[in-house]
Amino acid sequence: MKKFDKDTTIGEVLKADPKLADILQGFGLHCFGCPMSQMETLGEAAEVHGLDLNFMLKKLADAQKDD
Repeated sequence: MKKFDKDTTIGEVLKADPKLADILQGFGLHCFGCPMSQMETLGEAAEVHGLDLNFMLKKLADAQKDD
């Protein structure tokens, strides 16, 4: 299980486990095909989209535990 933090890029999350795309989409992050989104960090995405970063990180960690 990879531990994610605010500096982890969306691309790194998807590379670690492509199934985590469902979690990110649940937070309204849909533009995975966009090259910039692959380099955007989770912290930046949370800030731009007005999301609770800690909640998103918890959901990603929980999803990895379920596998």
